[in-house]
Amino acid sequence: MADRSEILNTVDKLIIMYKNGELGGEVMPEDANPHFEKSSLQNYLYFTLPMALNYQRNSYTLWQSVNKTYEDEDTRFVFNPKSCLEKTFEEVQHALTKYKVALQRQKQTEIWLSLCNTFVELYDGDVRKLFDSLDNDVDKIRNFIQKENKKKFPYLSGTKICNYWLYVIYQYTDRKYKNIENLTVAPDTHVVKATHRLGLITDEELNKSDVQLIVIDRWNELFECTKYKPIDIHTPLWLWSRNGFKEVK
Repeated sequence: MADRSEILNTVDKLIIMYKNGELGGEVMPEDANPHFEKSSLQNYLYFTLPMALNYQRNSYTLWQSVNKTYEDEDTRFVFNPKSCLEKTFEEVQHALTKYKVALQRQKQTEIWLSLCNTFVELYDGDVRKLFDSLDNDVDKIRNFIQKENKKKFPYLSGTKICNYWLYVIYQYTDRKYKNIENLTVAPDTHVVKATHRLGLITDEELNKSDVQLIVIDRWNELFECTKYKPIDIHTPLWLWSRNGFKEVK
């Protein structure tokens, strides 16, 4: 592994480059949204339900599809869990595939409906109550979703997606967390590649099946007793990798 102080020095430079717009990212994937009131239930559901389908695909394309689905009055109902559960499976499937929010017709429609059922069953359709009931505590929320009720939150409970979903909720809604320093990087392909590029994981670790967990641990360790929280580096890493690892100056 590269020297800790050397990596932290590069992190300083990456974050400055990000803030100066030198890594790109003036428009992030999730910026394709109807710009609801931040505290509204519509806003929370908009940034929650599609997140479970955000794997192995282009994030920009996904969120453009999500926005088109909301703009179309015939398909907008999918963002209302109660409305979804009143429709037939085929109606929900058609609405999700019309603009390619769902790419896997059967599986991803099932995931969407499963989440709708969970939100209606536990929170009367209001996902904001999940955060309220768990004191807005990052550790409690993750434990509830990833361990205690994993099957009720298909894909949203995944290592990468759960952390990224919490990050997006933090960025695009009015939610304020407790223990935000425990919100880890979301170890998607770009973040993993950038972590390797920095020397924080080895070539061997890059190819391990549990590389996502290793990446989370390394960033947690690196930022211990520093001015940074793991979520501070997520977007700079993502953009750095996505745009071809621009030279860090």
